[in-house]
Amino acid sequence: MKVLVIEDDEAVQKFICKILVSAGHSVVAAGNGKEGLAEIKNNNDVSIVITDLLMPEKEGIETITDIKKLWPHVKILAISGGGIIDPEFYLRNASALGADLTLKKPFTRPELLSAIENL
Repeated sequence: MKVLVIEDDEAVQKFICKILVSAGHSVVAAGNGKEGLAEIKNNNDVSIVITDLLMPEKEGIETITDIKKLWPHVKILAISGGGIIDPEFYLRNASALGADLTLKKPFTRPELLSAIENL
């Protein structure tokens, strides 16, 4: 299946993409929500989006809302390590606004793959 990874931290983005590719998924990546929306428009076969919540340009909550409005069939995994506020706060808000699953950073390969399988 095709997965869109929206993550502004390049190391985290590469980590996620490597795990997904090694598990047999097709992956496209973006550095923020604005780029992510452009990618999903260009790749209409995306079935899962993994998005960070705290990013420049267009943050994750707004991105989730836009994706659910335009592509309601796409499953969303929201990820966050938090910031000043506990990541659970951001993740609860993401769930309330359309994320199908959430995952707190840092996470392991098995945790990520389990979340993808559950979607």
